[in-house]
Amino acid sequence: MVDDDVLRDWFCREVLPLERSLTQFIRRNWRVADDVVDMRHDIYELTLEYAHGALPANARATLFTIARNHLASCARRARIVSFDLVADLEFADRDIDLDATERHLSARDALRRVHDGMEQLSPRVREIVRLRKIEGFDTRETAQRLGIGVDAVKQQLHMGMQALADFMIGGSGRIVRPRFERRRKRDES
Repeated sequence: MVDDDVLRDWFCREVLPLERSLTQFIRRNWRVADDVVDMRHDIYELTLEYAHGALPANARATLFTIARNHLASCARRARIVSFDLVADLEFADRDIDLDATERHLSARDALRRVHDGMEQLSPRVREIVRLRKIEGFDTRETAQRLGIGVDAVKQQLHMGMQALADFMIGGSGRIVRPRFERRRKRDES
């Protein structure tokens, strides 16, 4: 048995911050919008009853497992069992990662930006960046494949990555070629 003060502290620290995620989960899986608040409170009560025996190691997984089971029980009891509703609840992931969608969208946006940045590069530099960074070729393999020197691969990869980084942070993404000080000095002599 867990002390009431410890249980209260655990609930406030571990469970209450999940309220928004829990509410979204209930809204997605329950058809009656007016029941959402009552369902959430029922789930909180069941979670407290469960944790009264021993505090669970993973509050999030416990809360959403209880929520899934409670929604399925309510659906059976109300005799409004929709096959889709029960199927969705039965296959709901136990460790629901509600931030996954946001991460996927951010990753997709970043990938789109990389693709657009790659399109800004000259064909040779784009191919070097693709071979080295995407295909995983080493410098020597890239040089052999393109029929150029190893130093040229290194230099053009460096310029390409700088241009790509510039594009990713909102710049033009243009390649800036290094200035050759030695030529200028020779020309001045």
